[in-house]
Amino acid sequence: MYRDLGILREKRGIEPLLTQLSKEVQGPLRVMEVCGTHTVSIFRHGLRSILPKELTLISGPGCPVCVTSQGDIDQMVDLSLRNGVRVVTFGDMLKVPGSQGSLKDAMAQGAKVDVVYSPLDALEIAKRHKGEEVVFLGIGFETTAPAISAMIKRAKGEGIENLSVYPAMKLIPPALSALMSSSGVDIQGLLCPGHVSAIIGARAYEAISTSYRLPCVVSGFEPGDILLALLAIARQVRRGKAKVENMYPRAVTYGGNSRAMEIMDEVFEREDSHWRGLGTIPSSGLRPKGEYEYFSARRRFSLKPKEVPEPKGCRCGEVLKGAISPPECPLFGRGCTPAIPVGPCMVSSEGTCQAYYRYGLGG
Repeated sequence: MYRDLGILREKRGIEPLLTQLSKEVQGPLRVMEVCGTHTVSIFRHGLRSILPKELTLISGPGCPVCVTSQGDIDQMVDLSLRNGVRVVTFGDMLKVPGSQGSLKDAMAQGAKVDVVYSPLDALEIAKRHKGEEVVFLGIGFETTAPAISAMIKRAKGEGIENLSVYPAMKLIPPALSALMSSSGVDIQGLLCPGHVSAIIGARAYEAISTSYRLPCVVSGFEPGDILLALLAIARQVRRGKAKVENMYPRAVTYGGNSRAMEIMDEVFEREDSHWRGLGTIPSSGLRPKGEYEYFSARRRFSLKPKEVPEPKGCRCGEVLKGAISPPECPLFGRGCTPAIPVGPCMVSSEGTCQAYYRYGLGG
């Protein structure tokens, strides 16, 4: 397969890969691109329109904002409205609607919400606002968790006591196992996320590939990267193989980033976590442990799990499972648009519904 990388560089195009892919795909082939960044890249570069007609791409649960449960969103909004609390978050969370409105709506009611680009920014905010409880919304996958771990560790070392994290971080491999073990799933291969895999390594998908006889191929985000990964999946399927392949070696190793995983393990422990569309998945979330438990916003504010139904008519949960495509939701492009979203899949820049709306159908 690395010979194909040479072909791509030599001819400076994707035609050779498309020709090979067409030869390998000899029947219906359904591949899930797990990562929301892959979904957006596939639309941006028009890849769906040039792929073999037998190859169907299905979007998966790879958007951290989208899989955050409605109950967690409601608690985040509730926290922002408490006296003496300042919420710190990434920008994608501002417009995600809870059952009583979004963080942006809360800001209109006087809530203090700061948008940052790095978890470490929350440290400086906590130092500037010592009379307030500063709560960082810890949303993200394994890509974000090491930076949040470093923030908590540094806060402890510097004695910053007015900072906590709402732990809504999630782990991709348990979610993929839960998805593949659910009924009605018809997927022949997984296009595995490049960013997450840079942390956890290609090895993290071995159990999934073995248990479900499923090709798992790590991909980068350029058109050539994605086509190489799809070609690897198609070759495995045609030959009756099922293994892990890393087609993003410039960023991903087999074993992953050991230092990043060490700091995650030092600060966090696994917990059961509720995913939108997938339900509660054992050991799929992270929470501060031991000497770092003090930095959990759930502990500090005595927050209990909160079950809240999905917005009426919203089928975001089914989109995240690959059970339907966004245009099959009755709200898509009508009652739900990026300007007035009903569900998080239309809010996030990595959301499948927004990608379909902006680059596919309805834009």
